Order: sequence, then structure tokens, then C-alpha cells
Amino acid sequence: MKRKIIKIDEELCTGCGECVPNCAEGALQIIDSKARLISDLFCDGLGACLGHCPVGAITIEEREAVPYSEKMTMEENIIPAGINTIKAHLEHLRDHGETEYLKEALEVLDDYSILSPLKERGFIDNMHEHTGCPGSKMMSFKKDSEPQEMVDNTGVRPSELSQWPVQLHLLSPVAPYFKGADVLLAADCSAFTAGDFHKDFLKGKILAIACPKLDSNIEVYVEKIKTMIEESKINTLTVLIMEVPCCRGLTAIAKKAVEESNRKVPIKELVLSVRGEKIKEEWI
Repeated sequence: MKRKIIKIDEELCTGCGECVPNCAEGALQIIDSKARLISDLFCDGLGACLGHCPVGAITIEEREAVPYSEKMTMEENIIPAGINTIKAHLEHLRDHGETEYLKEALEVLDDYSILSPLKERGFIDNMHEHTGCPGSKMMSFKKDSEPQEMVDNTGVRPSELSQWPVQLHLLSPVAPYFKGADVLLAADCSAFTAGDFHKDFLKGKILAIACPKLDSNIEVYVEKIKTMIEESKINTLTVLIMEVPCCRGLTAIAKKAVEESNRKVPIKELVLSVRGEKIKEEWI
């Protein structure tokens, strides 16, 4: 599989920092007076930072890439760059809820007899505490034991969303709300076509949304769903897609995750027309 990712020429880089605020995923930081890609995992390869480098030190390269390896990233990119880059990388994983990758990174440091800078500050005990972007803060919403269809006779149906965030890149697959849950993996467009999306599809489920055509680094999705299955032990997985051909990729991602998992869960595929009508429903 080929994957696009940024490449930084350290000899050209002046450390001006113009690229940092234009990296939507927060994968760039200025460390030791140079721009550093602190996490391959979160670089989407779209190159939003390219036009903001005044010396042309950032380019996009396309290379054959195996599924993301935290061990390889640590050994080849993070550790050689020094302790400040190690610290920034670990904090980046922690703040995005990637606890499994964080644990793997710490194991690599142990193998190299490198003391974790997070341990020095006592961060590991609070590893699940969110200190990153407020928009990706993990939240669970308590639902009434007997939810009402309507509220105060206004004709407004209550939301059935029970957690935040919902975008699959932002979700931690080991978040508490995934434990034994029925999960709805929905194509981004589906909620805009189905008039009763909450009542008909979301009620009683934990939500993850994704677009197999427009999202970057979708190979990460397979690993996340696999972790939900193996470690969070989700109960069922419902894939809600549109009738358009590109949406089939979301079902393929779910099926691949189940096939590669050492634990199996049932998958239901629901297909909507572009007018929001349910045209297919089957266990696959």
C-alpha cells in the first residue's frame, strides 16, 4: 500500500514555525529549532503545511507503507531525534487517546533503557486524562432510563448520541463506552439523508463516522476496529452506508477488521438510497 506523508529537509528548515499552525492534526512541532513530524500516525499527507514554508523545506513523498508500526516509528524516527522529540511524541499519542500505541512506545523505550519523560512527570498514572484539543475530549452522556420520544410537547425528538467524539480518527478504540457495546459505523453522508437517523439507527448504539473515499490514513481504521473487537469486546457492528459505490469501502474495512481479529463479532450492513430510504439490511 502506498501512502503520502510529509518529509522535512532539516538542512533547509530554519525553525520559523510557519508550518505548525497549518497542520490540522497537530503532527508538527518546533523542537530543538527544527520542524519535526512528531507522529507519522496523524500526518494525513494532504500537505496543508507546504505553502507556509518560506524556504521549501517540506515536501510530500509517496512510498510503500506497511500497516503503521509504533515500534518502527520510535526506533527510526523518534528516538534518534532526541529526548524532546520523544516527549512530544508520547504526549501526542496520549492526547489523542491512542493508549495502546503509547504503551507500545513505552515498551520500546524500556528496551533501549531510555527513561520516559512522561514517567518523570507522573503522566502515566493519568494517561487517560485528556489535555489536547477540546473537540476530541472523551465524553459519555448519561441517558434517561426511560427515554421520551418527544420533549415538552415541542415536537423535538431528543438526541440518541451517547458519547463524544464520533469521528473514527478521533475515537479511542479502548474508550470505556465501547466495552460490550453495539457499535454503529456510519458513513458521513448517512445522517443527512435519513430523516430519523437517531431513532432508526443510532438509538442504543455507540457511534463512529467515517468516509472511505475522503478520509486519509484509512488503514488505521482497520486497526481501530480490530482493537474494539479484541480489547473492548464490542457486541455487534452495524455498518450504515449509502448506495453510492465508494461507500462500499466502509463495509470492506469492517470485514477486514473482523477477519484479522482473533475474536469474531456479527456485522450487519444497512444500505440507504440517496433519498434516505433503506434499500438493504442483512447480516454479512
